Amino acid sequence: MASPDYHAAIDLLKELIKTPSFSKEEDQTADILNNFFQQRKIPVVRSQNNILVKNKFFDDSKPTILLNSHHDTVKPNSGYTRDPFNPQVDLGKLYGLGSNDAGGCLVALIATFLHFYYQDCSYNLILAATAEEEISGKNGVESILNLLPKIDLAIVGEPTQMEAAVAEKGLLVVDATVKGKAGHAAREEGVNAIYEALDDLLFIQNYQFERESKYLGKTKITATLIQAGTQHNVIPDTCNYTLDVRVTDAYSLEEALEEITPKLKANLVPRSLRLNSSKIPDNHRILKVLKTLNISQYGSPTLSDQALMPFPSLKIGPGDSARSHSADEFIYLSEIESGINSYIKLLNQYFQTA
Repeated sequence: MASPDYHAAIDLLKELIKTPSFSKEEDQTADILNNFFQQRKIPVVRSQNNILVKNKFFDDSKPTILLNSHHDTVKPNSGYTRDPFNPQVDLGKLYGLGSNDAGGCLVALIATFLHFYYQDCSYNLILAATAEEEISGKNGVESILNLLPKIDLAIVGEPTQMEAAVAEKGLLVVDATVKGKAGHAAREEGVNAIYEALDDLLFIQNYQFERESKYLGKTKITATLIQAGTQHNVIPDTCNYTLDVRVTDAYSLEEALEEITPKLKANLVPRSLRLNSSKIPDNHRILKVLKTLNISQYGSPTLSDQALMPFPSLKIGPGDSARSHSADEFIYLSEIESGINSYIKLLNQYFQTA
């Protein structure tokens, strides 16, 4: 039989689905979450649209585990045949925008937090329901790091079919500029910046980074945008292109940039060095717990709030990443119930190995 926390979680998820919460517009879902905890007489810290709660017997002398997921969503795409804001249950599936990414994970973590709230465990628990995850915004999890104590482990709720992503690729976006010399297209003059950039682009197409990750394989570099020229009869003196670099835990973002810079003609300017790759340290106790519970481990190519966390983190949650951002998004109710049970087993096992 499902626990009362499970039924409360499903009701909460339905309320969240009903309420639009696009990135940077999550104030109403933050209100819902704030009220949910206040109704249970659980003190809430609200920072912008981020909601934080601590377990009843929080003790500064104990290590702390962070439970985190997000309550913002992308905008619904044109392929929806159902109302994205109408939480309908059909054949065991709960439909609605954000149901799978990452509402199911969020409410499963909330139910887990409630399960342990009154228990005096060997670890503290902090639950953070955060904003702006879908855009890696600066007013999301990054903005509350200064409100957190030292974190021993973060469990990040994202739809992974309850497999454990123990490593995750980071993202480095680089704006590249190649310089030539302007001239008239009808005469043999100038240096065509497009042709200069071709050497770079051909190199990028075939380049293999030197170091490889156990879980994530190779760092991948892709040219995704290009722009040059002002009119048909002028040799362009500038060609701009953009690189999308998916960086594994074998590199820091700075190291990946350093490796490619001397190999290209372009001047390279990173847009940001915030979205780092992550990996659980080889000696971290959570890896033993995962093995004991027979939870599969893998490396994730998709970005999450882990990229902004300067402490060990694990990505795991109910639902399927393949459904994220898809039309008629859904999550199975059974996935949420199973997810709650699995989170509780995971934490119990972790507490026992302390």
